[in-house]
Amino acid sequence: MIVSALLTSVGINLGLCILFFTLFSILRKQPGNVRVYAPRLFAEGKHQTGNHFNLDRLLPSAGWVKRAWDTSEDDFLASSGLDAVVFMRIFIFSLRVFCVAGAIGVFVLLPVNFLGHELDFATIPNESLDLFSISNIKNGSKRLWVHFCAAYILTGAVCYFLYFEYKYISSKRLSYFYSSKPQPHNFTILVRGIPVAAGSSFSESVESFFMEYHSSTYLSHSVVRQTSKLRGLINDAENMSRRLIRLKSRPKNQQKNLRNGFLGIFGQNVNIVDHYEKKFEDLQANVRIEQSDVSSLGQEVGAAFVCFKSHYGAAIASSIQQSINPTRWVTEQAPEPHDVYWPFFSTRFIHRWISKFVVFVAAIFLTIIFVIPVLFVQGLTNLEQLETIFPFLKGFLTITFVSQVVTGYLPSLVLHLFLSVVPPIMKFFSTMQGYISHSEIEKSACSKMLLFTIWNIFFANVLTGSIGSQIEIFFEPKNIPSTLAVAVPAQASFFIAYVVTSGWTSLSSELTRTMSLIGDFIKRHCLRCMNSEFHAPSIPYHSDIPKILFFQLLGITYFILAPLILPFLLVYFSLGYIIYRNQLLNVYVPKFETGGKFWPIVHNSTIFSLILMHAIAIGIFGLKKLPLASSLIVPLPVLTLLFNEYCRKRFLPIFKAYSAEALIKKDRENQNDPTMPEFYNKLVTAYRDPALMPIEYSSNSDEHTSLFFLQLECNISVG
Repeated sequence: MIVSALLTSVGINLGLCILFFTLFSILRKQPGNVRVYAPRLFAEGKHQTGNHFNLDRLLPSAGWVKRAWDTSEDDFLASSGLDAVVFMRIFIFSLRVFCVAGAIGVFVLLPVNFLGHELDFATIPNESLDLFSISNIKNGSKRLWVHFCAAYILTGAVCYFLYFEYKYISSKRLSYFYSSKPQPHNFTILVRGIPVAAGSSFSESVESFFMEYHSSTYLSHSVVRQTSKLRGLINDAENMSRRLIRLKSRPKNQQKNLRNGFLGIFGQNVNIVDHYEKKFEDLQANVRIEQSDVSSLGQEVGAAFVCFKSHYGAAIASSIQQSINPTRWVTEQAPEPHDVYWPFFSTRFIHRWISKFVVFVAAIFLTIIFVIPVLFVQGLTNLEQLETIFPFLKGFLTITFVSQVVTGYLPSLVLHLFLSVVPPIMKFFSTMQGYISHSEIEKSACSKMLLFTIWNIFFANVLTGSIGSQIEIFFEPKNIPSTLAVAVPAQASFFIAYVVTSGWTSLSSELTRTMSLIGDFIKRHCLRCMNSEFHAPSIPYHSDIPKILFFQLLGITYFILAPLILPFLLVYFSLGYIIYRNQLLNVYVPKFETGGKFWPIVHNSTIFSLILMHAIAIGIFGLKKLPLASSLIVPLPVLTLLFNEYCRKRFLPIFKAYSAEALIKKDRENQNDPTMPEFYNKLVTAYRDPALMPIEYSSNSDEHTSLFFLQLECNISVG
């Protein structure tokens, strides 16, 4: 890619960013858009806006930036939880790292690369971006020692900031635990593999076992029941309730008739509202019958939530093997009640095992299939190859502006569009694997998405340039550094454009919430669903965290290769810091709390980025005929891995379980808490399946539908 093509891409995306920011600053002030730009405040009843017109509503402003900036971390912790704080710490950590990297890269490495050969400044717009990369330095040049020193400095800075963040977040996690009120999941474990003697039930078996071996701390238990059919009926009733609400919100003259026979074609002509009300009543009756059957006939699953009287008692029960047979009485810490993914319990062990295998195969298949759009994108970056494949475009591609757009903007845009469909698929895969909570599903999907992004967006792009010559690195590991040293710098221009397109523009569209705005407009003005149910969204950690970490990987990897990428990354992380602070305050509602367990994923990804940078540095110094520098880089990955092992021993256990010291200290505090008896009473029923909760009815038809619908929504959101 030439310099002018990059400038074209930057210009297009900068214009889009300004447009999105301007639209957001105007649209967020309109009273009709409150459910789009402040859904969290709207759901909590905190949003206040007047209906009178004033000119300020039509003028862009940046007041939201100041409000987002002024919010303290303690406020974030109180309103959004520790996971939101950890999410914002990723931006803070990245800004610290790339401020150091940017200062070295822009003021030291960039001039060294730029002056590697004699240049004609008048021809710079038509020059390749290799002009600003390490490729512009002659082989054997002493200038390469600058890059060698820079690699050591950045590694030290990244490790220092990583240690600081890991320590800081670990302390926050402990402080959050000490300051929080008693939570049901801290007193509860999940037990699976429950053996049942002849003539007894799962419930009797659980009570007998824990009364015998945990008599001093055991409180109660709740056996999980088979509710898949019941949930299907509830979903049908929910859909029917929504349809009735929409129909009843219409004027009487718009409530049409239909035939009650097959496909609405045959049968008697009936009022559509009366018809659906009759079907809704039948669904209600079926729900009540199924609830009664599940409760009375004992359709139990071999799993139970067991509650204890103390944190320490629950921790002991979840951490040690309960039976001589390790496949029986398998225990683990329970999630929060509203975080439980109840459909999991409707799956048998063999089904879970098969599902994991199917997901593994499906993930590999998706990874292979995704190589096709990667190859297509690589074709867009090469005009000669594109003209060969599509000869009818030859004359069109000779236009300067068109060629700059095609090579500088279009490839990264196409790749971003293809990548946008992957996160929902990864979350679906994680759901199939049998995790017992939404948070575990989100964490698993986050890890899958990160691996997919690193492989398909980074490695697939750098290797598909000449796949025939690059594929052997998987069979000859000793060639990995030299092969990456050739392939990675060659894709520097593509990834710079990718940061601008998928980074800047994607963040701006996150702010404007374009799809939500369109959906809300259609719902209000076309479907006229003014009184439909409303739920504020939750932040998609499984898609947003991998995206941030991938940009972090690009910055660390290309630090010594193509430092021109660093200013663009600094802009991305700065925008992300402000935009996501606004979104967490006004848009996203926390749906679960893991206590900061996403941070180890961030730490491991950063360590991998450093090791990758070291491997490429070893290869690049070898190719540049500086073998001494290549040899002296070897201690860096060794030291980095030792540092990672220290952090794993020092901090990772804090994120897996709380220490006996912390648990006993908390239990002693609870002994003097007068609210504990009330808490124990609520704990007994905290893990009751929401599908089995009683549904209240009203004699009034409209209230009857509304109350049933609201109860269904409550049940589903809890489950």
